[in-house]
Amino acid sequence: MACTAGLLASCAAFGDDDGPPKLNWYVNPDGVETLTSLAEQCSTDQYDIEIQLLPSGATDQRTQLARRLAAKDSSTDLMSLDPVFVPEFANAGWLLELPKEAASAAVDDDVLQGAAETVKWDDSVYAFPQWANTQVLWYRKSLAKKAGLDMSGPVTWSQVIKAAGKGGGTVGVQANKYEAYVVWINAMIMGAGGDIITNNEAGKDADIEIDSDAGRKAAEIIKQLADSDAKQPDLTTSNEGTSLGAMFDGAGEFMTNWTFVYKNYEGVIGGPGGPEDEEAFKDLGWARYPATVEGQESRPPIGGIDIGVGSYTKHPDFALEAAECVSTKEAQVALAVESGLMPARGSAYEDPKLVDAYPKDLLKLFRDSIDSGGPRPKSAYYATISAAIQSVWHPPTDVDPDTTPKESADFLSEVLSGKALL
Repeated sequence: MACTAGLLASCAAFGDDDGPPKLNWYVNPDGVETLTSLAEQCSTDQYDIEIQLLPSGATDQRTQLARRLAAKDSSTDLMSLDPVFVPEFANAGWLLELPKEAASAAVDDDVLQGAAETVKWDDSVYAFPQWANTQVLWYRKSLAKKAGLDMSGPVTWSQVIKAAGKGGGTVGVQANKYEAYVVWINAMIMGAGGDIITNNEAGKDADIEIDSDAGRKAAEIIKQLADSDAKQPDLTTSNEGTSLGAMFDGAGEFMTNWTFVYKNYEGVIGGPGGPEDEEAFKDLGWARYPATVEGQESRPPIGGIDIGVGSYTKHPDFALEAAECVSTKEAQVALAVESGLMPARGSAYEDPKLVDAYPKDLLKLFRDSIDSGGPRPKSAYYATISAAIQSVWHPPTDVDPDTTPKESADFLSEVLSGKALL
């Protein structure tokens, strides 16, 4: 096998083993069957890609990867990264900066804006967007009709909460003391034109902006729900899965949740927690994420997975090639059709396989929401920022618009400056 200068190190490693080098790809548990198939398809005569499963929770995923990378583990070749990990890992020197050509391919014009922003840090690109996630408002059409809420245009959080109570239904959110609660808070703040922090790349010296009109508006919405008849009994421990069962129970609910919801309900028609039959399934509606302020466009949450290459890999050229392969348009279509994980590339939404799998207006809603969504703060200290906010804003039943934003700003400032511990 001939070696170019750029592949010299990888070629040397090839000759040291009985077979081609093995590239470890650390993945989260979403769509593992499809990811395993992609690993097989993208393996070549020069290297094999092997799947290594990360824990289910984002915090545990970060901890395991961070420990490996901090120890300069050379066996961490490819990583499936929650978007909020990218700034921290890039800032720490744990991610390989994509070369110019690869960077251009990773964020070309076909990549939706919200997804493209998640792989950038300090004017460089550090990962390939593989799939993108966003939240929309899922609801029972019969509940909205009973409450007299017109769903043909944008609706606000306040309108949704009032309508749910009026129609005898509930509002499903994620408000346990974990990352998804911060996702909700951040989306509402951004929807009101604010940010949790600004001057993000200053790290610990970033400007803390949560004590603002936007922060107070987010707190008002949380308090309105917590004090309303639309509150679900498990509000303080609610997560992505807990409110699913309320959709087809009684009058139903309005629920903000990720893109997996449609396929979830489609797959349990006639089963526990699902619609009774096909006719009941047709009562499921969807709309853009609720607005924080009437007249201002909402900023739906952005999630998904980016594929990064570890800085200490022994096979950087192979790993870059593999990372690009598992994030192609074709790979993204497979993830969407088989696992309900939406594409980061706009052209994938026009693929016949995807068009056959989802309603046309729902695909458009997903695409538009990803393209115009609001990311969580891009900061090397995001894990600290998130934990500090959770500690003050939880439980949601204690949130007070007059005190919670200021208290959280003060505490976050102390934590970042080393004057307080989480």
